[in-house]
Amino acid sequence: MKSMIKITGLSLILLFNNMALAAPQNVVLVTLDGVRWQEVFNGADSKLINNKEFVKQPAHLKSQFWHENPQQRQQLLMPFLTQTIAKQGVIIGDRAKGSTMSVSNPWYFSYPGYNEILTGEVDESINSNDKVFNPNKTILERLNAQPEFKNSTALFGSWDVFPFIVNTQRSKVQVNAGFMPVADDLFADAPLLNALQTEIPSPWHNVRLDSFTYRFAKAYMLAKKPRLLVISLGETDDFAHDGHYDAYLKSAKQSDAFLKDLWQTIQSTAGYKNNTTLIVTTDHGRGSHASDWQHHSSRRALLELNLGADVFPNGIVGSEHIWLAAIGPAIKNNGLIKTKNELKQAQIAATVLKALGQNPNKINPNMAPAINEILK
Repeated sequence: MKSMIKITGLSLILLFNNMALAAPQNVVLVTLDGVRWQEVFNGADSKLINNKEFVKQPAHLKSQFWHENPQQRQQLLMPFLTQTIAKQGVIIGDRAKGSTMSVSNPWYFSYPGYNEILTGEVDESINSNDKVFNPNKTILERLNAQPEFKNSTALFGSWDVFPFIVNTQRSKVQVNAGFMPVADDLFADAPLLNALQTEIPSPWHNVRLDSFTYRFAKAYMLAKKPRLLVISLGETDDFAHDGHYDAYLKSAKQSDAFLKDLWQTIQSTAGYKNNTTLIVTTDHGRGSHASDWQHHSSRRALLELNLGADVFPNGIVGSEHIWLAAIGPAIKNNGLIKTKNELKQAQIAATVLKALGQNPNKINPNMAPAINEILK
C-alpha cells in the first residue's frame, strides 16, 4: 500500500512538472532608449558627473550616485538590473570583461535599432527616424497573425514613432505610444492617467514621460494578459541629447525601479508567474567622452545623411555597442556571459520567439539566429 502511495505521489509530481513546462510561455521585452553599457556596468561616469556643463549640482548628484568602487556605483544606479536580473539570470555587454554585443544596422540610431530588435533583420533603407510605415513585419505582427497569439501582442512606448515602426496600419497590433490615451474602460484609473498625461507637460514634443508609458503598459498587461508585451522607455535618450547627465542618471534609476515593480507584478500574477521571461535591452549606445556622450550615429550615417561629419569625422565611436539582460523560466542563470564572438542586436527577435516556445525559422527564416547561450 505504501509503495502505491509513493508511486502515486511521484506521478503527481511528474504530472505537475509537465503541466508547468506545458504552460503557455510569455515574454515581456523592455527597451531603455540609449542607455550606455558604461553606466549599466560601472555606474555614473566620473568624466560626466563632475562636469558642470552636464550637471547643475554635482555635489548633490554625487551624494546619490557616486562611489569610488565601480560595483558600488553600479548598485547605486541600477540595483535591480545588476543585482537581481544579472545574478538570477544573464547579462551581456560588459566590454571590459569580454562580454560584447552590438547593433548590426549601419546607422546606430533609434528607428533602425528598433526595426532590428523587433524583426530580427537589418534593412539599410531604414535610415532615418521619420514617421514612415515600416515595410518589414515585426515579430509582434507575425505572431498576431497566428490563431494562438491573435490579439495577444502589444507595444507601449514613450516615443511617438512606434505606430510606424510596428506599422499599425497593416499589422493591427495594439500600440500605444507618444501621447496616445488608453481606453477609459481599460482599468479603473484609466481616465485619471489620461487626464494627467495631458496636464503634466513633457520636455519634448514627441516623447511622453516614461511613468505614463509604464503605468499604461502595466495596466494593459494585467487587464488583457498579452503573451508578448514590449515596453519601450525613452527619457534616458532625450535627456542625454539635451546634455542633462543628472536627469539621464535619475531616469535610468527610475527605469530600474520600473523593472523591479514589473518583475514583482509578473511573479504575483496568475498566468504570468513562473512562465514569463523578462528581457531588457537598448536600441543603441552613445559616445564615451564628454565631447560626444550626448550623441550616437555611425560615420556612414554622418556622411551619407549629412548629420555632422565635419564635427565627428569618425562618427560617434562606440555608439554601436549595446547590452542585454534577461531573467525567467527560459533563461539560464549564468550571470555575465563572456562571448566568443560579438553578439548582435538582430538576434533578439529569435531569442524572444524561442523564449515563447516558438520556432523562429518557421515564423521568419530570414531572421538572425537566437542567442542560444542564454536560453535553457
